[in-house]
Order: sequence, then C-alpha cells, then structure tokens
Amino acid sequence: MVDVLIVGAGPAGVSAALTASARGLSTLWFGSRSLSEKLERAELVRNYPGLPDVSGRDMRDAFLRQVDELGIEILEQRVASIYPLGSSFAACAGTDYFEGRALILATGVHAARSLPGEQELLGHGVSCCATCDGELYRGKRIAIVCEDPSLEDEVAFLADLAETVALFTPFECETPLPGRVERFLGTPTAIVGNGRVEGVEFDGGLMPFDGVFCLRKSVSPQALLQGLETIDGHIVVDRSQRTSIAGCFAAGDCTGRPYQFAKAVGEGNVAAHSAAEYLKSAR
Repeated sequence: MVDVLIVGAGPAGVSAALTASARGLSTLWFGSRSLSEKLERAELVRNYPGLPDVSGRDMRDAFLRQVDELGIEILEQRVASIYPLGSSFAACAGTDYFEGRALILATGVHAARSLPGEQELLGHGVSCCATCDGELYRGKRIAIVCEDPSLEDEVAFLADLAETVALFTPFECETPLPGRVERFLGTPTAIVGNGRVEGVEFDGGLMPFDGVFCLRKSVSPQALLQGLETIDGHIVVDRSQRTSIAGCFAAGDCTGRPYQFAKAVGEGNVAAHSAAEYLKSAR
C-alpha cells in the first residue's frame, strides 16, 4: 500500500511524481522511460517558459535527469485496469496488483477508436485486461482484438484458458499459438449484444462469442476505471483536478485541450497537491 498511484509518464506524470516526492508521499509511478511519444517526437517546443526552442528529446532528457537524481523510479508496466476499493485503488499490471490510497491519471489522449458496442458492453462480456478477466472465460468461446504485437503474450495467456479463440489483428501474427486459435487479418466492425456480448460483426457476418477482449497498448479512461465521468473521451475534472471518483485526480492531455506541455506540467503539480490534501483529510 502506497499513498499515490500515478499512471502515465508524460509531462503531467513527471510533474505529479516530482510534486508527490516533494510532499513526502510514497508513490508507485507507471509508465515508460521514454516518457511519451509526443514528447520524443517534438522537433521544437517554443512555448515552454524559460526553455525557448528546446527539442522534445532534450526536454525528455532533462525530465529524466531530474527524476533520476531524486531517486524516483518509473515502473515500466502497462496498467490495464484500475478498481476503486472504497478507501483505496487497485491497479492491475500484467499479473501484478498494486494498491494506493489515491490515484493520479496522466494517461494522455487515447488515440485508438473504440469499436461500436465496445463501451456499451464493457464489463458485460467486453474486457481490456486478460489477467483480470481471463479466468471468467475458461472453457468458453472468445474473440480477441489485438492491436499491438507487444501484447501477444496476453493472447497466449487467454488461448490457454478458452475453448475456442478467434484472434483479430491488423498485422500478421507470427507467435506460435494453440490449434484452438483461429486467426483473422483485420478488425471486427462492431461488437454486438443486448445487455451482454453475443458476438462480433466481421466481413458482413455475425460470429457468436461469449466474450471479447480488446487488447491495446493504451486503454481509454472509461475502460481503465469504470464509473469515471468523461466528455468526448476526456476526463472531467474541476480546478483541483478532482474527477468524479473520490480520491482520483487527472492531469494533462487526458483532461482536454489545449494539448500543451506547459498545461500538462501545471495540472500534474495541482493534482499531486490535491492528492496530498485528500490523503490528509482522509486520515
């Protein structure tokens, strides 16, 4: 159990981690040491105060030096789902669970578009986490929509549980899998069901399944933490970066425009201060 779970390592996550450290909070910070693709690819950042015409890579390197000098560790694990537990939050990353009293989401913008029916049936036959929900489909028929080759180990995990598996990928999958896995090149056009998953539409036909796993490198806020209020894919926050769920705060691009590093850093700082105040009042 730690004070704060921080999910996301872009400028907002960096700022939240630095401020949480300065406030003496124990943290678990999930992300990548590359911090963010957006930052790495920025040719020039011209509107960051005090650093005119800095490259994205130079800014990333400066961020990394600062967190390393303070001994702040980045856990390079993908968080697939988060569960509110009343007075704390549990984050599922691979086969591991981590618990914190407060949560800061700095996940950036979710670029992948959900399939029609995916959000409506989330938790009713649709899952984004193989480890969390795989056991529910032991011996059943499932479809897996895998959009990134780095997630093929999760496909293999599910294939060992289910009776039959239909694997849909936009890329040629070369990972050896059990014979019960049938591969399809492409993505379903929709997930269908009336209150519960019934199957997927693919190539103009309906294929029946008991469950559908949508495996992506990044998870939308609604799928990551059910019950989170969003508008147009962005997390709704107030001036203190509080979300609709007590103890959960959000910062950066995931809260909406403008998508700028200066805005993200400021929100990350506010989110960490708000988390500290929340923890103080909860004691």
